[in-house]
Amino acid sequence: MRPSRRADGLSRRHFALALPSALLVSGCAGPHRGTGRPGDPVVLTLLSHYASGEAAEALRGPVDEWNALHDRVKVRTTAVEFTDLLTTFMVRQAAGQGADILHPYCLWNGQLVQAGVLRPAPAEHAEEIRSGYGRAAVGSSSVGGTVYGYPTEVQTYALYYNKRLLREAGVAHPPRTWRELEETAYRTAKRDGYGNTLVQGFGLSTYDDSTTVGQTLALLNAAGGAFVAADGRSTAIDSPAGRAVFDLEHRLVAKGASAPGVNVYKAFQSGQVAMVISAGWWTGSLKAQMGEGYRDVGVAPLPVPAADDTRATLSTGFMLGVNAASEHPREAWDFLHWLNTEKVGVKGAGKGVTATRMSALQVSVGSLTGRADDMRALLGKGGDPNLRPFLDALGYAVPEPNVPGAQQAKSLLRKNIEALWTGQQSVDEALRTTRRQVDQEVSRSW
Repeated sequence: MRPSRRADGLSRRHFALALPSALLVSGCAGPHRGTGRPGDPVVLTLLSHYASGEAAEALRGPVDEWNALHDRVKVRTTAVEFTDLLTTFMVRQAAGQGADILHPYCLWNGQLVQAGVLRPAPAEHAEEIRSGYGRAAVGSSSVGGTVYGYPTEVQTYALYYNKRLLREAGVAHPPRTWRELEETAYRTAKRDGYGNTLVQGFGLSTYDDSTTVGQTLALLNAAGGAFVAADGRSTAIDSPAGRAVFDLEHRLVAKGASAPGVNVYKAFQSGQVAMVISAGWWTGSLKAQMGEGYRDVGVAPLPVPAADDTRATLSTGFMLGVNAASEHPREAWDFLHWLNTEKVGVKGAGKGVTATRMSALQVSVGSLTGRADDMRALLGKGGDPNLRPFLDALGYAVPEPNVPGAQQAKSLLRKNIEALWTGQQSVDEALRTTRRQVDQEVSRSW
């Protein structure tokens, strides 16, 4: 299951934050090829999904810089499309051709650890990761309490809303509770005389994972619930929190405030959706595609069930780790430490602004890392205010469960959510079916 539309190439992000898209760490240079003597240099291979475009170009900068500065250890990058990444990890590992450094979607970490693909981070690196990154980023990069890599791209979820549609409906501010969310959805929804949807009050959509599973899990986290139990061997969605989320979504569809068959990405841009929950990568795409219409877009923290509830939302992410079969693990961890922890000056970010090379890389292609200090320094004070809720959410977001079987479990959840939205299952049926199917999947994956 994909973390977002942009990850599989359907919508390559143009998430221009406060910095230019060409932002690179200062000091980059072309690769130095070393002495050429037998055994020198060590060549580390790095396999990622940065196969083309701005992400591939952004990664090339720090890799070239490393190669220019180091004679004994060189890094060579290879890439495949995101849709082929997990299969490539597993197939190459089985063939004894796995890369030294891997860049997985964190949802897969449990499966990769179980298959013996990922190497635990050495103690000094694990401590650096735990102290330098937010809780959600560390959780995504860990399995069973063991850290396996440096977090890279992090996406958090918040509420997008159309200011004009809320204003026209007499709504003074974005919803802060689920009751306000539901009331606002009904007030902003519009249908024509034939019952056709003109405006969705709240955008539920079967179009992709980001709007089907992502927003459901974000709401589940906000309600204090969880998709998978703490021991990783069963689902926890058939709970009061899970029922509350399914009930909410069912009511929105049944009362005409949501139309799941609509492509919410296109509909929101054209003013046909008042509110929708999605990840931060979407901000830059909206800005690039909507032009002046972007002034109607607002972003707010995810509403919680009651006003005094603790905030929570969903985060997804990637990490860089070392292959358990690598012949040069120490050199691989040294490179990852240099890339992810060393602070350097950043071109285009203002005088005196420093950040890690990975944080600069992610901001240049429209993402965040789990280093909130880096993000605040790079985004500055004059950036897009719509980015702030995603940055703030780094402090309270809950990572996707990444136990063995998580990928298939999430796919099963999506099928049952869609069955609920389209009237094929009741709330009770959707919860029972999800519990039965996911329990079977995650329990047999251990």
